[in-house]
Amino acid sequence: MAQPIHAQQNMISDARPAGRAAKIIVGSAAGLGGLVLLGAAALWVHYGTAVFFEMIAAGIAACF
Repeated sequence: MAQPIHAQQNMISDARPAGRAAKIIVGSAAGLGGLVLLGAAALWVHYGTAVFFEMIAAGIAACF
C-alpha cells in the first residue's frame, strides 16, 4: 500500500542550514570584493592613473 509522503517537513528543515551557508558565502564574497576594490583604489592613489592602468594591462597580458 502507498504511504503518505511527509517530504515537505523534511525539506523545510533541511533548507535552513543551506540558507545559512549561502548567507555566509555571499557575505564572504561581498567582503572579498570590497577588499579587491579597496586595494585597487589604494594602488590608483599610490601609483597614479597611468601606471595603474599599465599594471592592470600587464597583468592581463601575462594571463594570455
